[in-house]
Amino acid sequence: MHNDELNNEDIEREEELHVEFTDGEEETIHNVTPVSGLYENWFLEYASYVILERAVPAIEDGLKPVQRRILHAMKEMDDGRFNKVANVIGQTMQYHPHGDASIGDAMVGLGQKDLLIETQGNWGDVRTGDSAAASRYIEARLSKFALDVVFNPQTTIWQLSYDGRKNEPVTLPVKFPLLLAQGVEGIAVGLSTKVMPHNFKELIKGSIDVLKGRKTQLLPDFLTGGQVDVTNYNGGARGGKIRVRATIEKIDKTLLIIRDVPYGITTTGLMETIVKASENNKIKIKKVVDNTAAEVEIHVQLPPGVSPDLTIDALYAFTDCEVSISPNTCVIIDDKPHFMNVDDLLRISTFKTVDLLKRELEIRKAELEDKWHHSSLEKIFIENRIYRDIEECETWEAVLEAIDKGLDPFKPLLRREVTQDDIVRLTEIKIKRISKYDSFKADEYIRRLEEEMAEVDDNLANLIRYAIAYFEGLLKKYGQGKDRRTIVKTFDVINAQNVAIANQKLYMNAKDGFIGTSLRKDEFVCDCSDMDDIIVFRKDGKFTVTKVAEKAFVGKDIILAGVYNKNDERMVYNMIYVDGKSGVSYAKRFSVKSITRDKEYDLTKGEKNSKVHYLTANPNSESEVVTLTLAPSVTARNKVFDFDFAELMIKGKGSNGNIITKYPVKKVVQKSLGDSTLGGREIFYDEVIGRLNTEGRGRYLGSFNTDDTILVIYEDGSYEMTSFDLANHYTVEKIKVLQKFETELVVSCIYYEGENKTYYVKRFKVETSTIGKRFIFISESKGSRLEAVSTHPQPLADIKFKRDRKSDKEGEKLLLSEFIDVKGWKAMGNKLNYYKILEVEVPKQEFQHQEDKTGAKKAVGAKRGSIEVPAELQELAVAAAKVSGNQPVELETVSNDTDSKSTKLTLKEKKQINLF
Repeated sequence: MHNDELNNEDIEREEELHVEFTDGEEETIHNVTPVSGLYENWFLEYASYVILERAVPAIEDGLKPVQRRILHAMKEMDDGRFNKVANVIGQTMQYHPHGDASIGDAMVGLGQKDLLIETQGNWGDVRTGDSAAASRYIEARLSKFALDVVFNPQTTIWQLSYDGRKNEPVTLPVKFPLLLAQGVEGIAVGLSTKVMPHNFKELIKGSIDVLKGRKTQLLPDFLTGGQVDVTNYNGGARGGKIRVRATIEKIDKTLLIIRDVPYGITTTGLMETIVKASENNKIKIKKVVDNTAAEVEIHVQLPPGVSPDLTIDALYAFTDCEVSISPNTCVIIDDKPHFMNVDDLLRISTFKTVDLLKRELEIRKAELEDKWHHSSLEKIFIENRIYRDIEECETWEAVLEAIDKGLDPFKPLLRREVTQDDIVRLTEIKIKRISKYDSFKADEYIRRLEEEMAEVDDNLANLIRYAIAYFEGLLKKYGQGKDRRTIVKTFDVINAQNVAIANQKLYMNAKDGFIGTSLRKDEFVCDCSDMDDIIVFRKDGKFTVTKVAEKAFVGKDIILAGVYNKNDERMVYNMIYVDGKSGVSYAKRFSVKSITRDKEYDLTKGEKNSKVHYLTANPNSESEVVTLTLAPSVTARNKVFDFDFAELMIKGKGSNGNIITKYPVKKVVQKSLGDSTLGGREIFYDEVIGRLNTEGRGRYLGSFNTDDTILVIYEDGSYEMTSFDLANHYTVEKIKVLQKFETELVVSCIYYEGENKTYYVKRFKVETSTIGKRFIFISESKGSRLEAVSTHPQPLADIKFKRDRKSDKEGEKLLLSEFIDVKGWKAMGNKLNYYKILEVEVPKQEFQHQEDKTGAKKAVGAKRGSIEVPAELQELAVAAAKVSGNQPVELETVSNDTDSKSTKLTLKEKKQINLF
């Protein structure tokens, strides 16, 4: 408190000035400096300094001041060899007003971006978070790219360094969108910037597109690789957002491998978040091991019984395997911060490069004109022996006058006036040079100068064309090995509540009305997670949904409790209750969709003394048959009868239900469990994110019942049977076929056998039934590869081949169902005896059947004498007709109103033909 008071007194201190008058009296003058004045001056000056001089890069070169000074110092030291980083830091301190630590950190950051600085030694690793070695142990030099695009003293604007002893660049003349390539992050006073790094090649191609008047769309690319969802990138402007994920590979049921880390995350930090999530019971793992060396490799070992697909989702939801980044592109333009998007920044940078190229051309043009002028003067001076005119001159002025007079007849041939400096330069030519002067070589030299001058003039006249050629040259010279590392994908939205592991056990005291995870002495209900909601039904026909807690009172006489999922549309409750006022018993089937947590809902008509006779939860909308026993005293003929819930429609929780009996009911027991009344689940496959869904996104796979499976055929020549669990992950890039499995389905494929270098055709039925295990159906010898695969009954292969080296390429259509019979999945198949196969293709649209929502296969054709098919499908139509037994076949080419040709196919028998 005392210090605070002193500080306040110091801020608002009064300075006393004692003034002594002639009569000996003193008067005290009080000068008060208010706090607002201090903020207005000192604070704003400090804020401006931090923004302009430390945190935010300039748009001209994309560099912060410390980075610019490091590069300038390295250029001054450059002799082609590596320099100790400690020496570079010392050189930079002549320009930078801060200490060696800030310079060293900034230089390591530049070196790790692997663009402007070539490094030698241990420079650390952005993936693992390892720091660089001490500056005295590591070395650096400017890269060839930096020397080409960053420096040019002739186009650089200079200023005095902070102590006035040296000149330093205001900005460097960078002819490349450097800021977008490296990315930048900085925090100033009340202002921050965060520009994502982008791909080298894409930036250059983007600059070319800008110069050609095309629209650009830049997307981030990180040195650490990974995957990025740029749906809300917003061009990198304020308000945008990207999601970055590590690549997680599922090896088997007990092992996941993380292959890279998200931008800004290290392997050490990532592992810590995994361990923390495990300790907090968010995920269930056995062990996590870091095997990172040249490439990132983190092994996540799972205990038996844990789903690897759910664990992948949980890693994205609860760890740094997925991070969200909010870009904020802010740069300094004309000493002021400006917010923009990356495409605008690329456009500005590109035209600044054009301006620099123009200035370089103008400087080069002036140099060439100067050389041409002096060479022409020298030629005139020597060939016309003007030097002899000065033999009789006795003064320096007379010499200059004589030469000038001798040049007078030739001045119209020159491109500019002859100055005194030009004449003085002629007097400095040595006699030896005059005596050995070669007129032919001089003419040749002048001619080359004129050609280069014409080329420069042409480039100036066609500046955009010249700039495009410049960028194309950069791409060709430095683009090798700079392909995109980050995969652009659309991510699915992971609900943390859905992927949280069941880390708690739920108990209830039904009589007293308590439920929670701490009631271990009471009745066990189910496993749950601490993020779940719990639904509780009571004997009086009321229910409520509440959050999982250690112990909560929900009302006496609990009859049913469980985990509540508001998105589960297939959960149906079957209920029989008695109305307390009329004594009538009702049956109802209902689902619980929209609710308010901790609000009490009544499933009866709301009368006093109503109670529930029977209530079950059915996860797949199963119906059931129950047996009702009436009270012994009733006058009804049938005191015991069955009731089938399948007769009822599924309605909302507020429905009254149907009357089942007016007599008192003694008991209700289940007799048998029925089938799902909602039918199979309509499953779709989203080929963008590689996930299954029931919301209609992507390709329709079919209606799935409990025992149905999915067949997945991979590009490596293996297949796998999977369940239709929505948690399944599929790597889209590696999949050839993904569809609902059918018992009679036949897989046809063409593959290359690596050992004997021969192509084979095989057709087989899937005989295995193991879920989640991959089986190789082609040769496993080195070099073997799958060329084409189909699940269509009559796939037609398009084969391109050459008979010998000199012959032209030929093509042939091959109906695989006629070439080979169906064999076992381990069989080699039949050889393709072509001379040299160049290409094998099975057009996707000709073999991959789809299903409509009723599960029926779509077919092209009709039960009539002739059909029309597109001309390009003529061969397929004929082949399919032959297989169907339709002989003979007549073909007739017809044209329709749109001038597009088709083929009229006439059949002997009226049979259905399946083309798709």
